[in-house]
Amino acid sequence: MTLPRLDAVRPATRRPVTGAVLVLHGGRPDGYEAADGLRLPFLRMVPFAHAVAAAGARRGVDTVLLRYRHRGWNAPDLDPVQDARWALRALRRRHGDVPVVLVGHSMGARAALRVGGDDGVVGVAALAPWIERDEPYAHLADRTVLIAHGDRERMTSPQASRWFAGEVATVSDRVARFEVLGDGHAMLRRAAAWHALVTGFALGALGLEPLPEPVAKAMAAGDPDGLAVPLEDR
Repeated sequence: MTLPRLDAVRPATRRPVTGAVLVLHGGRPDGYEAADGLRLPFLRMVPFAHAVAAAGARRGVDTVLLRYRHRGWNAPDLDPVQDARWALRALRRRHGDVPVVLVGHSMGARAALRVGGDDGVVGVAALAPWIERDEPYAHLADRTVLIAHGDRERMTSPQASRWFAGEVATVSDRVARFEVLGDGHAMLRRAAAWHALVTGFALGALGLEPLPEPVAKAMAAGDPDGLAVPLEDR
């Protein structure tokens, strides 16, 4: 039987763990092939995990990458959602009731948003999220949510993520959405800006440092101004 797996990220924390960041990679609508670590959706998230770990390890943050059992979303089973909940249980067994931030890309962002209301989750960073029009959002009440989408996106819908951000903003006043100008689904052209945004958000949502000023301003602005913010280079 194929099982999900948590991969530790270096540098690992050597301090008492104060929080955790769970990184969820992308996938495809359907597919029961193994989601091994050599596939591009997984490899795409490795630099994000390393960026968070480099900034968070000395603050007691445990950063882990989840490898799903299968490559697909596989409705109605929603395999990555099941795997994300397995990972949250594993983190609770490992560290107790520390706060957790989820960072997901594409299908992984959709899974992160689906479990964003679960116990222990304090924040969700959804990058180029795959969003459908019936996507649930009420469970994200009072969560800290960051959504980012490139303006050259061809795989998932920036319009859908803008709609979804507006829905979440009706149940939480801590929602921001950024438009990464000049970049697309692979998040490669402005990789440093993506990494800085996610790292600052994760540490801020965990309460280890203030949220980055652009994120805090976007959340204060609310809908509409805070949900279509051009991402500046830092």
